[in-house]
Amino acid sequence: MIHRTAATAAQHSRSGRISSLDLLRGVAILGTFGTNVFLFAHPGGPLGFFQDFVSTANGFAQHVEVGLRTLSNGKFLALLTILFGVGLELQYQSARRRGVPWPGRYPLRAGILFMEGVAHYLLVFEADVLMAYGLTSLLVAYLIGRSDRVVRNVVIVVGGVYTTLILAVTALLVAGPGISGAPAQVDPATTASWPAQVTVRFTDFLLLRAETVLIVPSAVVLFLLGSRLRRAGVFEDTEKGAKLRARLLVLGFAVGLPLNVLTGFGGPDWFLVDRYLLPPLVALGLLALVTHLSLRMRDKPGFVRSGLIAVGRTSLSCYVLQNVLAGFLCYGWGLGLAERFADARPWWIVGLWVFVGLVDVAFALLWLRRFDRGPLELLMHRLYAPRRTPRASGPAQ
Repeated sequence: MIHRTAATAAQHSRSGRISSLDLLRGVAILGTFGTNVFLFAHPGGPLGFFQDFVSTANGFAQHVEVGLRTLSNGKFLALLTILFGVGLELQYQSARRRGVPWPGRYPLRAGILFMEGVAHYLLVFEADVLMAYGLTSLLVAYLIGRSDRVVRNVVIVVGGVYTTLILAVTALLVAGPGISGAPAQVDPATTASWPAQVTVRFTDFLLLRAETVLIVPSAVVLFLLGSRLRRAGVFEDTEKGAKLRARLLVLGFAVGLPLNVLTGFGGPDWFLVDRYLLPPLVALGLLALVTHLSLRMRDKPGFVRSGLIAVGRTSLSCYVLQNVLAGFLCYGWGLGLAERFADARPWWIVGLWVFVGLVDVAFALLWLRRFDRGPLELLMHRLYAPRRTPRASGPAQ
């Protein structure tokens, strides 16, 4: 039954949607959890992870954990950010075709996303990205329709300043005493009470949301990059699209990935470069690779591809779902698996990622049997969509 559901989801994705984009979103959502899972699985929760940035495993297991973090850290988040820019471009083009002023009511949509992010941050997860996406989309909505010259200048200036600051801070860390390589002593009681966690997130709002300062400038660049890649035809099965994807593959896997591996194993002093500068290069390679494979796979999608497409169609709901489920499984107020399996890192974390990912896929497939959007997507659509005045149907009988 689930296989039939999977095929149905894939067919629906091809109806009026770009299935390669849904596939990419699914990969990005599950891949993003590949980074976040280490925050949930830390005995002290995300706050504990942020205190030491290093593995609590030892020996060979520690090298494996660092390798797994390097594999996922920042890359899928960057991919998701680029895809958000592609989605914004599709909405802009749709508005133009319909003759609707842009950005029109889009700031309302950005505001709704921001408020969803606030709720997600306070109630679920310290490392929420929805707030940053809401702010960025509001800014980019006023830039996306500008000329290529204006957009190029914005990307160069914002990207250049951002890169310079990241490299300068990294140089200071490398030259100075740096970040301690010893894990901090973290009290697992910090995750024992959900109300206490919510209180900490509220009282330490500015501190815990400091990453937004790093995410928004990067997201502005990646949103605009996603928009222009869509216009350049990177998702099209044409000679031009194939050449562009080939260049992105080289940039991502021949340049970005080797450098990212070096910084990943270079120690915590390289954290900023490892998370914010190099992952977007690898993300471009991932975008090109998945798009190329999607365009070549003309057969009926199997369970894996259909499941990823379904997750992509319900990406917002699956993003929140995986974080809620991980919190319940890992924190002390839930099953407390993070403390219980602290000595089994990183092996049990891989199992946790697989389990939560399968729950995401199953939820998405089953939900899409009855609805064309995820539950949070439906809520956003209901809040954002303009109310239509019903037509008069004649005098009452």
